[in-house]
Amino acid sequence: MNKFLNKYKANDYVLLFSAGAAVGTLFLWAASYIFPEGEIVGGRRVFENIPKVLQYIFYVLSATTIYISGYLFSLRVKNWTRGKEEKRDVKLSQRIFKLFDGLTMRTVLRFKAAGLMHSLIYIGFLGLFAGTVTLEIHHLMPPSLKFLQGTTYIVYSFTLELATIAYLTGLFWALARRLIGTEYRIKTKTTIDDYLTLSLLIFIGISGITTEAGRIALENFPDYEKWSFIGYAVGDFLNLSNPELFHRISWVLHVVSFFVFLIAIPLSKLRHIFTSPINMFMSPKERPKGAMKFIGNLLEADDIDNVGTEIIDHFTWKQLMDLDACTVCGRCTSVCPANQTGKSLDPREIILKVGQVMSESGQPAVPATVSTPGPLRVNSDNVFERITSEELWACTSCKACDEICPVNIEILDKILDMRRHLALMESDFPAELGKAYVAMENSSNPWGASQNDRLKWTEDLDFDVPVIDETNHEEYDYLYWIGCAGAFDDRNVPVTKAVATLLKRAGVSFAVLGPKEVCTGDSARRTGNEFVFQQLAIQNIENMNNLKVEKIITQCPHCFNTIANEYPQLGGNYQVIHHSQLLTELVQSGRIEVGTSDKPYKITYHDSCYLGRHNDIYTAPREIVGSIGGIEIREMKRQGTQSFCCGAGGGRMWMEESTGKKVNIERSQEAIDTGADEVAVACPFCYIMMDDGVKELGYGDNVKVRDVSLILLDNLKKD
Repeated sequence: MNKFLNKYKANDYVLLFSAGAAVGTLFLWAASYIFPEGEIVGGRRVFENIPKVLQYIFYVLSATTIYISGYLFSLRVKNWTRGKEEKRDVKLSQRIFKLFDGLTMRTVLRFKAAGLMHSLIYIGFLGLFAGTVTLEIHHLMPPSLKFLQGTTYIVYSFTLELATIAYLTGLFWALARRLIGTEYRIKTKTTIDDYLTLSLLIFIGISGITTEAGRIALENFPDYEKWSFIGYAVGDFLNLSNPELFHRISWVLHVVSFFVFLIAIPLSKLRHIFTSPINMFMSPKERPKGAMKFIGNLLEADDIDNVGTEIIDHFTWKQLMDLDACTVCGRCTSVCPANQTGKSLDPREIILKVGQVMSESGQPAVPATVSTPGPLRVNSDNVFERITSEELWACTSCKACDEICPVNIEILDKILDMRRHLALMESDFPAELGKAYVAMENSSNPWGASQNDRLKWTEDLDFDVPVIDETNHEEYDYLYWIGCAGAFDDRNVPVTKAVATLLKRAGVSFAVLGPKEVCTGDSARRTGNEFVFQQLAIQNIENMNNLKVEKIITQCPHCFNTIANEYPQLGGNYQVIHHSQLLTELVQSGRIEVGTSDKPYKITYHDSCYLGRHNDIYTAPREIVGSIGGIEIREMKRQGTQSFCCGAGGGRMWMEESTGKKVNIERSQEAIDTGADEVAVACPFCYIMMDDGVKELGYGDNVKVRDVSLILLDNLKKD
């Protein structure tokens, strides 16, 4: 697939396939003359009551519409080939697993009501389609091998009736959700096209029933057709005076509606029938889940024309394929912390807007999934015709949109790539973010603190913290990566001390880099400044490689993610463990003995986005708190994969939040609503944001915010 797409030939293969399918349909027509249908006992003829001329027209139009649909679909694929190369060299088993998720509706079934509705439509449609294919196979068999007769036909008929019920129930449910439903994400994007599409699908189902009713009436209601109970009942109810004419007209309408459906697939959202499974099949990637796309070593580049994405050709072929897979469900928007607190960012709109630019700038242009009517038409392939910088800078990079998408669209990648262009090519970024850039370049940390203060946190410890260098690097098992917040932020310095104390108590051999440790560059990279990120990252990597560092402990999930998942792109390969994971191991092994709290109290844990959704670490911090006796854990409404961001990720830690409600206030209120006495965190940014939020809401005296290491240290087993 990669080779096809990168060589701009994928659309030709689609066209070739559709031509083959069209020719194959004509061969089926020819094959039908080889084996006459003969006598059918306890069954039915495929073209009962259908004149030869209509049969001819049926096969010719079938072949024609299949080819036209394929041709229109190839134009969409042609748009994908405009994208740049992107390696997706992963095991076939991974792709099959993702495809299986789509085909079995596993990702959609996470949402009970919508999942059931879609499943009814999906299973019903597949059942009816399989029934049609089975009937055609039966039609082409020699008389001696005809199988849709007797008991087999009864089972076949009954199964199709059940499929029809499922199909129409799901469709009417879907129509009701749009007509009388209250979900904002659905109502805001419901258009006349949606009603027309649902009406077409419903008409296909109902015309199939009336065709069946006419045929059964024409055959004088034989007893074995009672198993086609819907068609039988409808035929009996209508009491047709001319069943022959009624059946023929119903058959024509049913066939024509299906031809319209075939043509509508590439022209409407119906294309997700094909694009969504394809996208899921191609979604596994080589890089880790939490890593941004590597764009090469910019510090060694001789000539740089562009960084990031501005025009459609700057995106990768997979990013463009994503756009046509969108079902416009809006789930990404419903979980976006920026959108839910009144910011201009709408993840669904990002996909739809970029999709509109891709579609309308294509040669030739093709219909967008949801186009903007009126004068707001795309005049070029520049995405910033439709997307504002304000939208992009509101993103916290929490990855909630990617996590919830039922068809594996990678929304965050696109936002971060567009940020790269804004930051490096346009210098279009918030002014306060520029201060953080300067601090990272000049002071090697976004706080702007002196590197000589990196060890200040050790001054009042009752034990020595060794600093690793060329002479002693083989003496220590772990490098303890303190992080900028852990070294310079007043709230997080006690966390650093607590972790060091616990490691010392457990007999863990560790050392620190001291002033040689510089910012990992996470905030720079998430805000698009790849140059600053690479400057900092390469400095750290060269230093650690010279010291032959192998294993690293971090207390910051952002540092954890960057070192573990992104430093390998630049030659830094290390075994990285988050402090919550190591502390959990030490508790479980008995090297740290946990006691019981002096007084019972309630704790709620706030999931860090970069620990959770970016790296799938959810249980370790909870196990630390859960190991302490006398503590009741209360989960927030949104937790785990559905957790709500604190608002600091994606470089938002260094930007002002002046629009709408503050994200940390929204999350802090949710924590307070649990009735907990304490909010546990496992991230320095989360610590700052949640502590600020609780205090701003007026609960600073009643609800404490603390890192899990501090809670553990306070509840060690008494000697």
